[in-house]
Amino acid sequence: MKTQWMVISALLFALITAIFAVINVDKVQVNFGFVQTDTPLILVILFSTLLGGLTVFFFAVIRQFKLQRRIRSLEKQLASHHADTAEKVSGTHDVHVEAEYQMETELGLSSRETERK
Repeated sequence: MKTQWMVISALLFALITAIFAVINVDKVQVNFGFVQTDTPLILVILFSTLLGGLTVFFFAVIRQFKLQRRIRSLEKQLASHHADTAEKVSGTHDVHVEAEYQMETELGLSSRETERK
């Protein structure tokens, strides 16, 4: 649903920009700092809109790339944490099994005799 609203708003913005550009077809003087030129206002409006859209797009791509890298990093940390937790749990289990075996040997019982009782 969010994507649909984004597409609708982008199309609406494009339509408004196109109408605004078509209404303003007069020539204007544009100063680029090192060059002055007389350009139709429609081209200035469309070029500015396109440049703004490309800027937003590139920033979004960079942000997406950083987020994907962060997700991969966090997934590795999570896998490492799960491995450490499993190791600790199995280590605790081994300690209990070893303590049980030691108690059986001290009492002189084998594991088969303990299971029968």
